[in-house]
Amino acid sequence: MTNTGDAQRGEWRRTHTCGELRSEHVGQSVRLNGWVAKRRDHGGIYFVDLRDRYGITQVVMSEAVAGDVKLSPEDVIAVHGTVAARGAENVNDAHETGKIEIVVERVEHLSSSKVPPFELVDDLDTAIETRLRYRFCDLRRRPLQRNLAHRSKFVNAMRRAFEDEGFLEIETPILSRATPEGARDYLVPSRVHPGEFYALPQSPQIFKQILMVSGFDRYYQVARCFRDEDLRADRQPEFTQLDMEMSFVEEEDVFAVWEKVIVRTFKEAMNVDLPIPFARMRWSEAMERFGIDKPDTRFGMELVAADEWASQSDFQVFKSVVESGGRVMGIVVKGGKDSVSRGQMKGLEKFAKDYGAKGLAWWKPGEEGGGAGPLARWCEGEQGESLKARMGATDDDLLLFCADSKNTTWRVLGELRLHLGKTLGLIPEGKWNFLWVTHFPMFEFDEAAGRWFSSHHPFTAPEDWSLSGDPASLDSRAYDLVLNGWELGSGSIRIHRQDVQQKIFELLGIGAEEQKERFGFFLDALTYGAPPHGGFAIGLDRLVAMTLGLDNIRDVIPFPKTASASDLMCEAPSTVAPEQVEEVHIELSASARAELARRAAKD
Repeated sequence: MTNTGDAQRGEWRRTHTCGELRSEHVGQSVRLNGWVAKRRDHGGIYFVDLRDRYGITQVVMSEAVAGDVKLSPEDVIAVHGTVAARGAENVNDAHETGKIEIVVERVEHLSSSKVPPFELVDDLDTAIETRLRYRFCDLRRRPLQRNLAHRSKFVNAMRRAFEDEGFLEIETPILSRATPEGARDYLVPSRVHPGEFYALPQSPQIFKQILMVSGFDRYYQVARCFRDEDLRADRQPEFTQLDMEMSFVEEEDVFAVWEKVIVRTFKEAMNVDLPIPFARMRWSEAMERFGIDKPDTRFGMELVAADEWASQSDFQVFKSVVESGGRVMGIVVKGGKDSVSRGQMKGLEKFAKDYGAKGLAWWKPGEEGGGAGPLARWCEGEQGESLKARMGATDDDLLLFCADSKNTTWRVLGELRLHLGKTLGLIPEGKWNFLWVTHFPMFEFDEAAGRWFSSHHPFTAPEDWSLSGDPASLDSRAYDLVLNGWELGSGSIRIHRQDVQQKIFELLGIGAEEQKERFGFFLDALTYGAPPHGGFAIGLDRLVAMTLGLDNIRDVIPFPKTASASDLMCEAPSTVAPEQVEEVHIELSASARAELARRAAKD
């Protein structure tokens, strides 16, 4: 065995990858590079599984070839040898290279490895914090390498599809100014402009609209975006979206392009055929049927309104809710009379309360009399038959009800429906149910702040350009694309008239001076011939994770953050030298100084 320092430059470079060689290569002289995955000593004959991202190849070396150097797991080596066929009894069907092996004539040791902090196996049971701290080892595992290879294939297929639809890929700035888009900005202090800050973009929104004003009628970009918000399984502080915008369009034009792109991408990257057009559903219908604006339509158990029955019943709790303007709605668990026990019902009651319900009313109809459950005494005779008919239920079913404000009722039953769908195994595998949810409310009122906020963002066009009437009743021209209960992305037809944009800002409490200060350049652009336009952005991390059957986007991102937005490998965020802070004209707050002092004392 030799070290690279003893070899001539370049002689160790591979001729093939570790996943490439097959029976037709038998007899060929080859060179392979890779990591030592396993090493076995069979009485002076050494078998090494050599691994790279393409696969694993078994190499065989004699004691004379191996020399005195002992190979350790994850050492990097180059082997020179001849491809040989394995005997029938030694074929390894677990690897595509399992019918051959390399009989090694020379080994070169390229790099040594410490003992890894965890075994680099596919089915790893190690704390995520350890995996992220040693992400450079974690990323050698085949599942993560397959995920990232799939991501690359998927994104490039989308790029080709957009290019073939006449779109231009144009980059927009990373350093810009702070704009309100629903989450906190990451701020970057300026060294050359004391006391002033850039903001990292939450999206390319304003710039892509300016591109429409500039005549680039079909734009797209694989865009990095940043939001300083609390993390969830499908959120990271920095993420990637495929962003697009089109001029001279309405909603159906945007939908048609995206449907073409997604159908082509699924076919190229996954060999999956998707039917088009995707289903459409207004926001109000989604909420009424599913209690959520990103409904999973792969299974039934839809919400059913029982307001009319409640208003005529003798059950005063339900009756008073309807009289005060609330809602009484329910869902039917088919066959639930026998399959859901009283013990399980207690769990469902707690689940409903966790989402804001005061309680969960339920009824198991009986063949004779009122049946079982808190509602049974009010469901005897004709009243019970009437309720069963309204709910589409039989005597074998379980009926669950929530009576509260409209939003609480929707939320509780919507989440309960999803919970039951998962726990009862009602959600079929292998289905791709895409759905456009349209006509979202234009505004939402925040009681704490005492003002209106945009449901989407302030550049979304209203259905009624006159903006007459109560803001609560106004619909927007915003739309989301939902897949199997996950929101993939959002878009809208935009405001292309300065007067309407200014009026929207005013309704949001942004006065004329603040408009000029924060959006003056954009409002000015709208006076120079802005075409009608609209767009959409899809979260690539989320979509790729879904296509791989993952619940968390972390494993399709090479270097993700933790739930506290920390990078454990780089140890970021971190403190910086006092002179660096001073250079960008920043003075730490008292609370920040106290926290740093506390950490220093602890260390």
